This record gives sequence, structure tokens and C-alpha cells, in this order.
Amino acid sequence: MFHTADPQDILNGKITDVYFDRTIKILKAKGINPIVKAEFIAKNLPDEWPWAVFAGLEEALYLMKNLPVKVRAMREGTFFYPFEPVMEIEGRYQDFCVYETAILGLICQASGVATKAARFKKRAEERPVISFGARRMHPILAPMIERNAYIGGCDGVAVVKSAEIIGEDPMGTMPHALILCMGSTVEAIKAYDEVLEPSLKRVALIDTFLDEKFEVLNVAEAMGERLFAVRFDTPSSRRGNFYRILEECRWELNLRGYKDVKFYVSGGIKEEDVPGLNPVVDGYGIGTSISNAPVVDYAMDIMEIEGKPVAKRGKWSGTKRVLRCTACDKGLIVPYGDELGVCECGRALYDILVQVLDNGKYFIDMPSHKEIREFVLGQLERHPL
Repeated sequence: MFHTADPQDILNGKITDVYFDRTIKILKAKGINPIVKAEFIAKNLPDEWPWAVFAGLEEALYLMKNLPVKVRAMREGTFFYPFEPVMEIEGRYQDFCVYETAILGLICQASGVATKAARFKKRAEERPVISFGARRMHPILAPMIERNAYIGGCDGVAVVKSAEIIGEDPMGTMPHALILCMGSTVEAIKAYDEVLEPSLKRVALIDTFLDEKFEVLNVAEAMGERLFAVRFDTPSSRRGNFYRILEECRWELNLRGYKDVKFYVSGGIKEEDVPGLNPVVDGYGIGTSISNAPVVDYAMDIMEIEGKPVAKRGKWSGTKRVLRCTACDKGLIVPYGDELGVCECGRALYDILVQVLDNGKYFIDMPSHKEIREFVLGQLERHPL
């Protein structure tokens, strides 16, 4: 059997830290069940990120829709800053106590993956970025990881089920296994061309047997105009100066009239590699760097009990408004009762923490995955790394 939770286990509150079970037992024995407000914030972001992308809301609301609670949250895909509450739950504490662990898990990992994808997309500029990392995580999680990579800015995903969920066609080239079985890269790309439907772009994987320069020439001469791109997945032990390998291959192809053949790269590409490779690369396949993204370390903390502000040390008590400037995107946190006001730049502010759920009733229309991605890309244009 797979060592994973059944979705019903999550809905039944079984995916919880044991001290919440013990807390419920104590509170019930003492007859204590106050109405509380609890908020989710990240005091710090991984690797000194200046911002992060809030993701996982759709799943979090699915978990909470049958609970007697009210939820305020940022729109999924919103860029946020440290200390800004991204979500707030209001209800009797016993009604949602055991769900803290699961809710945090749903938004912490999703936000990390979406943010890392957005950062890669920003660095790649207009070049496509494809999520290749599902094989590095438990397969049960593959659709979640790739869905959040997609809404974060990836142009496509590789796993069939993930693509079904986001409503897009899966993207991919060919594995080394095909080339090994066929005996050569040329035979593999020719078989790919003969067998698979014409709508699939012909992309040859370059690095299995021969030097990249000679292999790109071989497949270009064999395929002619039908060759759309070549993918370099050169092992790190053979990579040397990767930029120079790509530059040399580009020169040789251009010299022989194959200027339209695109260059895609994959295999351990890090964020910091992308700007240096951009001049000779047309697209990226990113695996572990996105699928194993650092989580956004949200915490859930009670901020109000029976209408009175109260919080643990190190946290700000009381329910809050999170405001954003319509012009400069500056963020502002104020007590919930404060007036909206204007930004220090003089432009209007608006609330980004809004009511989304009340005892099972949704107050927002859940956007499609594509709409969330477009929302993220729009903000990405305005936010430096």
C-alpha cells in the first residue's frame, strides 16, 4: 500500500498533530469553546525572497467548506510580504482546532512551489518554463506540485494527470530510454516523427551517446525543417562550461542554415543559472528546483478571543486589514476598524484580505487555474526579484 492519507482522513481531522487532539479533550472536559479569530502569516520568507505567492487556497477552502467557520483570505495567486496575514479563520475553536496541521500543509508547500515557479519565470523572461519535477516527489503529490508550478508561471507540466487537472496538454520531449532502445538519437527522433501525431513538436534529446555539437548536426540533417528543437540534458560530469557548449552548437547549426531550431535545456538548472544561459536558450525544463521548493513557513495564531485582542509574544493581536496600493503595490497592515485611507504615494488603497467563506457559502467565484496564472504573471511584471 502507499504510505499516504486518504482524502477522507484529512476531512475527518485525522491528519493533525496529537497535541490538538489532546487540546480538544481538555477543552471539552472544561466546557471551554470560545469564538476565536486565527490568522496565517509568514514572518520570514525562504532565501530572502522579497515576496511570495499565496497558493493552496482552493484546497484549504475545500477542507473548510463543511465547517461552521468564516474565512477571510487573499485571492489565490496574490503576491504578499512578510507579516501580512494571508488568511483568517473565525469560529468556535473546537470546530477547527484539529485542522490547523492540514490547512498549514495545504498552503505552505503550494505557496513555496508557486513562488519558485514565478521566480524562474521572471528570470527566464519571455522564454517558456516547463515543470519537469514530479519524479522527485511522491507521485500522490505530483498533480498538486505541478498545478502550483503552473499557476506560479510555468508554461506547461509534464505529467498526464496534472495536465488534465489544469486543463492543458502535457508537455515533454523524449527520454534517454527511447534513444537507448533505438540505438541512436537519429533513429529515435525519426521513429518519433513516424509514429506520433503531427501536432506534437519534434524535439530531440541531445546528450545520450555523442558530443552535443555533432549530435545536433546529425538530427538536424536527418529531420530538416521538421525538427522544432533540441533539448540539452548534459550530465554535470560532462557539462564543463555549459554556456560554451550551447554557444558552439548554435554556431554550427546557424552556419548550416538551421537557425530556427530551438534550444531547450534541463537537468539541475538553478535560478542563478538562468540569466547567464538566456542568450543561447529558448526554453527551460525545470525539475527539482521547483518541485522541491522551500515551503513558505506560515504559522496559524489566535489573534482574538470573544472579540478581545490577544496574541502570544512576538505576534500582533487583533484582527487586521491588509491593504495594497493601486499604483505602487506597497502593502499596509492596519487594525480592522481603521479607515481605508490612501498610500503614502497619494494613490488609493484597497483590501486584499476579503471574506471568501461563511459556513459553507462561498463569497468568491473560484477562478480557473489559467486565470490564477494570468493574475500571477501580471503581478510578476511589477515585482523585482
